[in-house]
Amino acid sequence: MTSRAWAVIGVPSSAAAHTRGLERAPAALRSAGLLDALRAGGLDVRDDGDLPAAPWRSHLRPGEPNDAERVLDVVRDVRRRTGGLLAAGDAPLVLGGECTVALGLMAAAVEHHPDVALVYVDGGQDLQLLGDHPEEPILDSMGVAHLLDLPGAWEPLAALGPRRPLLDARRLVFFGYSGGEEYPHGHVPAARVPVDEVVAAPEEAARRALAAVGDSPYVLHLDVDVLDYLTLPAADIPTYGHGLDPAILGRALRVLGSGPGLLAMTCVELNPDHADEATLRAVVDLLAGTLAARLDEC
Repeated sequence: MTSRAWAVIGVPSSAAAHTRGLERAPAALRSAGLLDALRAGGLDVRDDGDLPAAPWRSHLRPGEPNDAERVLDVVRDVRRRTGGLLAAGDAPLVLGGECTVALGLMAAAVEHHPDVALVYVDGGQDLQLLGDHPEEPILDSMGVAHLLDLPGAWEPLAALGPRRPLLDARRLVFFGYSGGEEYPHGHVPAARVPVDEVVAAPEEAARRALAAVGDSPYVLHLDVDVLDYLTLPAADIPTYGHGLDPAILGRALRVLGSGPGLLAMTCVELNPDHADEATLRAVVDLLAGTLAARLDEC
């Protein structure tokens, strides 16, 4: 198998988040040596720069998530930029920003690969809807609900892609999440590999996730809140005591990144205000190890 070129794209946005900080993550990861680490792993990689910055602000309208139109603009920008890369045969590495960047990437991927799957490595499942918590109208906990076009999704975001729903739940794998079912209105028929199974056997858990994907192309989404904040304080919203430690996550990611169908990857929810140089470098090492693993399979 011939390895494709990876293009690093920054999405310096916290528009869909709970507060500011995430918009600084792409620059922080570059400063921590991301490009050099990827190249040292043997990858063909280039820096494709950043989309326009969109820091958090309070901007409420009745019946909408906070700053909804600007979030939609960011997601559309991600779709346009990553769509061009996929059309050229390149592999985007999208540095967020919030979890909503996955919607733009998936909208682009579906245009070129209608059978694309999504492996969602995240401490939660992001199945919330505006009606579930109207007092907290924050979109970065609602991304998967909009990918699946669940009843109650905000119409413009659910309709941004080339089809509705953008993703069939049977093409989705939740990996490393903690807690119970987040969607209170019925069962979502996605494959699931919870945190306790990853801790018990990281490589086997990752192989089960790839088996659920099958021969289809897939996007790998990494939210750093899948990590126990006490072992690596990187995430915007901390997870205490029931996340993964970096070593276990790294073992799982090396398997998840090795599949021949890997099209693209995201890394989101990193808040540099919480991270020192060693923490940022640890995230860089996780990303480099994930993508270099694919070369080992070639």
